[in-house]
Amino acid sequence: MNDQHQTIRRDDEAFPELLAHLQDPPEELYVLGDIDALHLPSLAIVGSRNPTRTGARNAHEFASFLGEAGFCIVSGLAQGIDAAAHRGALDAGAPTVAFLGTGIDRVYPAANRDLAHKIARNGALVSEFPLGTNPDKWHFPRRNRLISGLSLGTIVIEAARRSGSLITARLAAEQGREVFALPGSIHNPLARGCHQLIRSGAKLVETGEDIVAELEPLVGHMLQAGNASTDEAKKPFVHDGEYGDLLKVLDHDPSSIEFLAEQSGLTIDQVSSMLLILELEGKVEALSGGRYTLLS
Repeated sequence: MNDQHQTIRRDDEAFPELLAHLQDPPEELYVLGDIDALHLPSLAIVGSRNPTRTGARNAHEFASFLGEAGFCIVSGLAQGIDAAAHRGALDAGAPTVAFLGTGIDRVYPAANRDLAHKIARNGALVSEFPLGTNPDKWHFPRRNRLISGLSLGTIVIEAARRSGSLITARLAAEQGREVFALPGSIHNPLARGCHQLIRSGAKLVETGEDIVAELEPLVGHMLQAGNASTDEAKKPFVHDGEYGDLLKVLDHDPSSIEFLAEQSGLTIDQVSSMLLILELEGKVEALSGGRYTLLS
């Protein structure tokens, strides 16, 4: 890999908002590719490094469908489900982002070198580790918080009970993101991690339409704007319905999620998800202590 990269610090305007407000955000990100890809509505797809053929096919098909629907596909460039998801997005002509457990000038595993080059041309390779950093086993669980943190939801496709993908799913839940899991055969050991997630509250999904239907109330207008003509995309989106209820109680004085839920009549989960979208649109700002303020 070449070293024509960009470095963005946490106080830079180009730093992704969703990552800036993590409990333990990276101080800087090294990016090879298109920084704009870090500001698109994104979904993470993760799973086993040694999937069944059905699992790999599901990852590719889900990524293709969701990419065509307007989502950027995020994963970790690992063998198996990660690689299948990246390829599915690329085959659909959709952007994809890979978070690395190495410097962006190192490709691990080496077998994914060609895939990494394609991602850099049609999305971005991203790492919080400096150039020249070699793979280390503790790097990969740490980078998982960025995979889930940049994404509105995480989809787990085939995972054993002790899979690292379950770490990503747990982090997603702790970050207030959606967690989706594909069920599988009771005879498939790689389905057990997904079944465990479903028992713990993850949403069971069988098709890409299930995920779009779940997230469309939150990001439908963002996806439509991404697929609209230039003139149409310039038209401001007017929030109504539940967004209108939330915007009525938001103020320039900082408010907690609990207060906003109580005043708007919405649930805390609804308010948390809607604030993520309003933050992406630049309508609200997240402050310390889990408080939010309305921007002019």
